[in-house]
Amino acid sequence: MLERLQKLIARAGVTSRRRAEEMIVTGQVEVNGQVVTKLGAKADPERDAIRVGGSRLRFPTRGLHAVLYKPDACVSTLHDPAGRKTLRDCLHGVAGRVFPVGGLEYHATGLVLLTSDGEFAARLARALERGLSQTYSVKLERRLTGEELAVVAGRVGPIRSSREGRHPWYEVRLAGGGKERLRGILLKMGLHVEKLRRVAIGRVELGELDPGRWRALSEGEIRTLEADMKYAGSQTGPTRARNARRGKPPRVFGRKPAGRGKSLREGRE
Repeated sequence: MLERLQKLIARAGVTSRRRAEEMIVTGQVEVNGQVVTKLGAKADPERDAIRVGGSRLRFPTRGLHAVLYKPDACVSTLHDPAGRKTLRDCLHGVAGRVFPVGGLEYHATGLVLLTSDGEFAARLARALERGLSQTYSVKLERRLTGEELAVVAGRVGPIRSSREGRHPWYEVRLAGGGKERLRGILLKMGLHVEKLRRVAIGRVELGELDPGRWRALSEGEIRTLEADMKYAGSQTGPTRARNARRGKPPRVFGRKPAGRGKSLREGRE
């Protein structure tokens, strides 16, 4: 089946669709031995020999969309010049190129999304920038007062206690980014974030994974993520912020989303 070249290049995991368009225009793409510089050009991945920078495209028989539990002391990339542990060290059994989306700080842990589809990775990154929600479990050095809970909810997003104790855990849903804003607000309250774990992006949850392990997304999770990405891209900045403060979940094609009112799994020591 004929598809646009930039889409095929992104699907093969070479680069994003936007970067693929630049490569086409600058004459770095060939189809059956002929240089193609027209953005509207199409090719059949099963019949045509497509080369980018002299290397022939190889398409995976099945795309990979996965969730990885990033462990502590690990960088959110596939290579680190300093020799530190990377996500690649956790991807046992994964061959070929993948794109991590939604990086975490070196000592933060939790959910990172991975995909072999460069176009999907680019769309997901844009959705995160535009307000696709992220849910974090935060370990603090003391319990928040009712007034402090109201401040966090009003400035960042919904927050609830998920585990009591000497060092309690709270679950916070942020619209898009906002980790540093959350840290700043807590710091003004005299609180240091002891641990930070991301447990969900949109409605895709970390589940029962162990640190350093990964699992493929189900077809249902992929559809849900696609819907959440579309929703995030359809909102204006003020709408995103207002919905985040109110704790309003995404609406999917005008319907009430599945799982509304159900809490995410609790944070653990």
